[in-house]
Amino acid sequence: MTMTRPQRQAVLDKRRALKMARSVHAYVRGNTAKFYEWLAASPHAADIPQGPAIWICGDCHLGNLGPVADADHRVDLQIRDLDQTVIGNPALDLIRLGLSLETAARSSDLPGITTAHMIDAMIDGYARALTPDASDAPPEPDAVRSVRKQAIGRRWKHLAKERIDGIEPNIPMGKRFWKLARGERADIDALFREPDIAARSLELAGLGPKSRLRVVDAAYWRKGCSSLGRLRYAVLLGVSSNKSDHEFLALVDIKEAVPSVAPARRGASMPRDPAARVVAGAQALAPNLGDRMISARLFGKPVVLRELAPQDLKVEVEQFSRKEAVTAAQYLAFVVGNAHARQLSDDQRLAWLEALTVRSATDVDAPSWLWRSIVDLAATHEAGYLEHCRQVALQYGD
Repeated sequence: MTMTRPQRQAVLDKRRALKMARSVHAYVRGNTAKFYEWLAASPHAADIPQGPAIWICGDCHLGNLGPVADADHRVDLQIRDLDQTVIGNPALDLIRLGLSLETAARSSDLPGITTAHMIDAMIDGYARALTPDASDAPPEPDAVRSVRKQAIGRRWKHLAKERIDGIEPNIPMGKRFWKLARGERADIDALFREPDIAARSLELAGLGPKSRLRVVDAAYWRKGCSSLGRLRYAVLLGVSSNKSDHEFLALVDIKEAVPSVAPARRGASMPRDPAARVVAGAQALAPNLGDRMISARLFGKPVVLRELAPQDLKVEVEQFSRKEAVTAAQYLAFVVGNAHARQLSDDQRLAWLEALTVRSATDVDAPSWLWRSIVDLAATHEAGYLEHCRQVALQYGD
């Protein structure tokens, strides 16, 4: 049965609420707006150092880091979701990552001592990325190395097995993919007939402008948490060169872009269109991903098109032991540091590093502004999570 858009929205709203009720870690991941609201109200907000005005992720939690392939299928660990990217204060990415590490550790039944070590290690890893030559890279944890190895070994057949079925290739309808509402398929077909979109899509496929491109199938994609309720589509494209009748397939993710809730630096020059902003931020922070993105409009709304690569995976902290959690925190902060550092000169890196690591007389290792921000936010999010669960129980009875 095909749902109308209002029916689909009601189902997605419920799904999002239930997903956020799974754990405080899931609640943090899906509640970026509250994160910034509560951070601004924190008694230690004024202690947060003002870093250089650069592109930041804006939603730098664990699920948004992982192996990402470039257009030539080379794999690096980078930021993998840039919906909230803005030109802002890089300290905000550190606090968001630290809170994500804290809630993931608690959801994994790791003790608070592990969290303390994770935050210390995170600062160390980030600082290493800011050294001008960045040669002092931390060791890659076994769990991260395992995910990277898995990503490198993945090919199109693995992605096709997960997302496509049938002799005539199609996207399988069911729990994850839903039939399009009336008129959606026609508009998606029209999108890929737009000259600029078609030309850029063929360019990403390594083909010339006279090659052929067609929409084989499309579906609404129920995916993510914070993106639930927005436009989200999976589109299967057939692409062939003008010299051959052989058609190969590409799977494209179409995702609605919305205004960021992350605070931008006043006076920063950014694209006004949310989709163009996401692409610009991705190109600065995660070029493997940004170079595979196209900004467009669908149903009058800004959207980002991205070809899905089989190598694109995520790292989950639940995979780690206590020791692995600490080493992973150090390494993932190094990844975020690299994303920030590639936008800075050597002098800017050193100046930011000095401001970042200023410690008070009572600090043991991690600077107090970071630790206190994370502790305040952890307490506030715990209370918010419990209230969210209460509302879910009252509304849905689950």
